[in-house]
Amino acid sequence: MEKPFSQACENNKAPILQIIKNVFKDDCVVWEIGAGTGQHACHFAAHLPQLTWQPTDRQENLAGILLWQQDADLPNLCSPLALNVSDADWPCESIPALFTANTLHIMHWNEVECLFRQLNKYLVADAIMCIYGPFNYDGNYTSESNQRFDQWLKDRDPESGIRDVEAIAGLAEGIGLQLVDDHAMPANNRLLVWQRT
Repeated sequence: MEKPFSQACENNKAPILQIIKNVFKDDCVVWEIGAGTGQHACHFAAHLPQLTWQPTDRQENLAGILLWQQDADLPNLCSPLALNVSDADWPCESIPALFTANTLHIMHWNEVECLFRQLNKYLVADAIMCIYGPFNYDGNYTSESNQRFDQWLKDRDPESGIRDVEAIAGLAEGIGLQLVDDHAMPANNRLLVWQRT
């Protein structure tokens, strides 16, 4: 099996790192939801040695992530765990910090709601959460390329699509998460930083 590769991950890993190195400053375990290829996990773990990085994804993606993890051979990068957001029980007792990139527009809306219901159960009292990806504001696209991307997503799966940041904020606030920062990122993406209060 060849290592999976995402050009998007390659393009955005450095800009994301510039933000999260100032967000995840303390020694803690960061759980990554939807680690995809594993490229982000390896890059962030290599540059943030004070953190323990725990990648998770659906079972079918774990073999590819494991190839990246084994090649990286980093002491602070854990083996990937199977996690589907709609699972009743997640493979953890608590989550002190969470990162997810380019996942909410792939999930169906009921899965996004399920994600936040589960986070309500697992996020610790002062947990920090970073969400990266494209978002709409006031129901509007932030660029023509995002509009085209949203159409491509919906053609592929009508239940997917770029989410309104206000809808995500509603779910987040409902479980005690407060928006700390909203960073503009390359390629019309955003990095939203939340903290549980």
